Amino acid sequence: MEFWHLIGRGVDKRDIVLDDKDRVRFIHDMYVFNDLNPTPNYVLNGRHEALRTRDLLVDIHSFCLMNNHYHLLVSERIEGGISLFMKKLNMGYTKYFNEKYERSGALWQGKYRKVLIERDAHFLYIPFYIHLNPLDYTHSRWRRGEVTESSKALESLSKYRWSSHLDYLGIKNFPSLIHMDILKPILGERRKYENAISTMIQDPDRVIGNELLEYRN
Repeated sequence: MEFWHLIGRGVDKRDIVLDDKDRVRFIHDMYVFNDLNPTPNYVLNGRHEALRTRDLLVDIHSFCLMNNHYHLLVSERIEGGISLFMKKLNMGYTKYFNEKYERSGALWQGKYRKVLIERDAHFLYIPFYIHLNPLDYTHSRWRRGEVTESSKALESLSKYRWSSHLDYLGIKNFPSLIHMDILKPILGERRKYENAISTMIQDPDRVIGNELLEYRN
């Protein structure tokens, strides 16, 4: 099984979500478009209804939706599953966004970035990195290891709904979206998981290592 880190960014670094309705819509689209079957009719102000059992394209192991980009850790269910899923997700959400805000043209900055997770250290780090991204809004110096009170940083993460962090804490947030069977035994129950993420907040250089510096920017 191969694991991939996927990153999609707004064109010109523009925001891809402007309010919580957009955030709910994007996460809903991640669920609905993860299906080999044709997607039900597009609805601007509603939700696509799942009328049948889905044939999943990918397993989403962790995610984080930020204002102008998103991160996904996925593995394919079928050959070509990532490509089809990302095409459906990015095109479908663009259609919603452009119609809602009466705009046209590209929403995304080219093709999404796709990074194969090849090393164990990389695999163990990426879920934490994905979940730590919201600290950019509250503790912007975390990437340099300059957070003095990790407890406050953890508290701010617990208030951020738009990632799989809460589900891995044991708080049901978007449990139907993510596949936790592989990562949960590795990340552990709440105390072990919080201790590990707290260590990364306090000393990211020691945890990250030179091979992962590309994710620091």
